Amino acid sequence: MYSNLEKTPRHLLVCEKSNFKNEKSRHGIHVENHYFNYRVSVLIPECGALPAGLSTIGSSFGKYYLVKNLPVYEIVEQQFLDLCVKKGSFYALSYNTRIDQDNSAALIPAGKLILSVDKDTYEELGLEGQQSQYSHKAVMRHIITIDLTDASFAPGTKKYERVVWALKEKKPLACDFLMAWHPSGEGDFSLSSYFAKYQCKEHTPSVSTKILRDIPSPVIKSGELKGKPEESCDSQEFLDWLGAASADIDCNNEASSFLSTYCCPEPSIVMGQACLWTVTGFLLPEKICMLLEQLRHYFDEPKLAHWTALTVHGFADSPVSWGVAEHGFHKGGENLYNFVIFRNHDYWLQMAVGTQDGCPP
Repeated sequence: MYSNLEKTPRHLLVCEKSNFKNEKSRHGIHVENHYFNYRVSVLIPECGALPAGLSTIGSSFGKYYLVKNLPVYEIVEQQFLDLCVKKGSFYALSYNTRIDQDNSAALIPAGKLILSVDKDTYEELGLEGQQSQYSHKAVMRHIITIDLTDASFAPGTKKYERVVWALKEKKPLACDFLMAWHPSGEGDFSLSSYFAKYQCKEHTPSVSTKILRDIPSPVIKSGELKGKPEESCDSQEFLDWLGAASADIDCNNEASSFLSTYCCPEPSIVMGQACLWTVTGFLLPEKICMLLEQLRHYFDEPKLAHWTALTVHGFADSPVSWGVAEHGFHKGGENLYNFVIFRNHDYWLQMAVGTQDGCPP
């Protein structure tokens, strides 16, 4: 038993350094392609109150909806595609479905419907798909991807009629869905009105602010991603510390503590105070881009802090992580990224996934 406890599941952490003013910087693409996010946290050192700009963005994250027991065929109907999917960025993710056991679904802004289904469901549907990359020796899961914006996917075509028939009659699939829409222009479309015949409830992201005091903090320098002995900590050490600090874990490794033996990496300093701001809900990449842009300009005026950090956590049971890359659960379903933003417009980008994921982009 003890030997099993010593085995740590494989995980992947990709770290890169760039500058926001570099025309080849990919920071926007990484945010935009991480579609399904449930928590965003910002840590600002030497700050005793939430900056007004962050408070404004927090209130602009917008509403999202939970639609109960919605048949999947409803989101491939031509009326819905014309009113919503083709007029903005629409996000839908099955809720309370376990990616390694249940049938799951997601609709991404590119107009692709992704179904992660078990073997029996796949065979009953009769739709073209591929084996899950994370199946066991006996293939137990399949991934079906349907491009709803393809020219061949229109009423009257064989492809369209076959998909609707499979989802509506041959093997009806229904899930609870989280949904949100970011329109590309003016429009009066309402998700709550469109799905009024189902149980559709409107939600608002929850926001919390906490001031941390007298916490040890690792010394980091923008140009030293790998750190330097006795001068600065590396990016992985910093990410470990950031997770502990955000979870309010004591980093002093005191002999009287039975909860944690973790200690802040060296070299370190003591931050007198830090502002930890967290938003939780069904959070769209468009709003996270606005938040990142706001943090970029935090240092336009002189500040005591040398850096700020933005951490984004994806849903553990999402069928995808970045883009259409398949995401699995295994032990924890991790898929997250973190920006460390420095005074000189440099940034570190750290992307982390668990065992059943490919390398982040």
